[in-house]
Amino acid sequence: MTLLIIVACILFLVLLITWGKTNAFLAFLIVSLLAGWLLGIPLDRLAVAVEKGMGDTLGSLTGVIIMGAMLGKLVAESGAAQRIASSLMKIFGVKYIQWALMITGFVIGIPLFYSVGFVLMVPLIFSVAYQYKLPAVYIGLPMLASLSVTHGYLPPHPAPAALVTQFNANMGLTLLYGLFVAIPAIIVAGPIYSKTLKNIVSVPLETFKPVILSEENLPGLTNSFLSSLLPVVLLIGTTALPFIFPDSILGQQLAAFFGNAMVVMLIALIVATFSLGISTGMGIRKIMLVYESAVKDVAMILLIIAGAGCFKEVLTVSGVSEDIANALHQWPINPLLLAWIISAIIRVCIGSATVAGLTTAGIIAPMVLQEGVNPNLMVLAIGAGSLMFSHVNDGGFWLFKEYFNLSIKDTLRSWSLMETIVAIVGLAGVMLLSVFV
Repeated sequence: MTLLIIVACILFLVLLITWGKTNAFLAFLIVSLLAGWLLGIPLDRLAVAVEKGMGDTLGSLTGVIIMGAMLGKLVAESGAAQRIASSLMKIFGVKYIQWALMITGFVIGIPLFYSVGFVLMVPLIFSVAYQYKLPAVYIGLPMLASLSVTHGYLPPHPAPAALVTQFNANMGLTLLYGLFVAIPAIIVAGPIYSKTLKNIVSVPLETFKPVILSEENLPGLTNSFLSSLLPVVLLIGTTALPFIFPDSILGQQLAAFFGNAMVVMLIALIVATFSLGISTGMGIRKIMLVYESAVKDVAMILLIIAGAGCFKEVLTVSGVSEDIANALHQWPINPLLLAWIISAIIRVCIGSATVAGLTTAGIIAPMVLQEGVNPNLMVLAIGAGSLMFSHVNDGGFWLFKEYFNLSIKDTLRSWSLMETIVAIVGLAGVMLLSVFV
C-alpha cells in the first residue's frame, strides 16, 4: 500500500506540472502535504516536516547556488569564459570537446560536492555551447556524468565515506576499486550515450550567455582559469591540511572552516570581483548589477529545489525508506545485487542518493559480516544503486532541467537515463570485480 501511495503521489506531481501547468514549487508543496497525510504523518508534524525539508535543503545550497551563479555570470561577462572555451577548443578541437569536459568534471568532482561542481562547471558548458553553436546537452552530459559518479561512488564524498565507516572498509581500496568502476560508467553514460541526444534543443539561461569580446579585451588565460576554478583549488588545499598537520587542532579547524563550500565560494567571488571585474576595467557598480542579474535568474531554481526537499523530508519522516528495505531484506540473491536493488528502489522513491545509500547500509550491514562480502565492493554497489533513475523527486533533476531550460520529457530522456546508465554500468563493474577480489 505504501508503494502505491508513493507512485500515485509522484504521478500526481508529474500531472500537476505537465498537464496542470502548475508552478513546480507549488506542486511540490501540494504533493508533499498530500503524501504526508496519506502516509500517516500526524497533522501537527506534517507542516513541520515540510518546513524542515525546505530549510535543510536551502540551508546547504542557497549560498552555494547564488554565489556560483554570480561567479558564473562574471566569468561570462568578463570574457573569461570565452578565453577558456577558445583555449579548450584549440587544444582538443570540436571533435573531442566532450572528452575534455568529461575529464575536467572527473578531476574536480573528486574533491567537490556535486552541487558545487555543477554550478561551477555549467557556465563553461554553456560558454562552449553558445560560442561554437554546439548542443548544450550533448556536450554537457559527459561532464555532469563525471560529477554524479564521483559524488555517488567515491570517498571522500559524504555518503561513500560514511558507508566505508559503517562497513569497516578501507577507504584507499574503495577509492581504487571505485576508479575501475567509475571510468567505464562515465564513458558509457557520457560521450557514448550523449550521441543519441544531439537533437535535444536546449536554450540555457541567459545569465550564462557569454559576451563575445575582441581578443585584446579578454582577460589572460591564466587569470581566467585560476579565477574560474579557484574554489576547486581552495577545496583541494583544505582537504590536504589535515594530512599535512595531522596532530594540529588549528589545522583541523582551518580545514573545516575554509573547506566549507559556502566560505570557499565567497572567497572565490571576492577574488574574482577584483581579478575578472575591477582589473579588467569594470566598475564596482556594474559588477554588482551583474551579481543582481544572476540572483534573479536562479531564484526559481532555489524554490524548486526547496520543494523537492519538502517531498524528500515527508517521505523520510514517514519511514518509507525503512519499510521498503525491510520488505526486500529476505530476497535470496547475491548480497551485492540485493544492496544495489534496495538502494535503487529507495532512491527512486525518495529522490536522495545520500538517504538511499545510508538507509540501505543499515539493512545490509549484518549481511556483510555474516556472508563474508567484500566491504569495499559493498560500498560501491550501494553507491551505484543510489544514483538510479533521478526524476521529479530529486533536486538534481530540477537543477539540470532549469539550468538547461528543458521540458520534463527531455530531462527524463537525458538526465534521468544518464543516471540510470551510470547505476547499471556501475553494478556490472562491481559484479565483475567481485570475481577477482
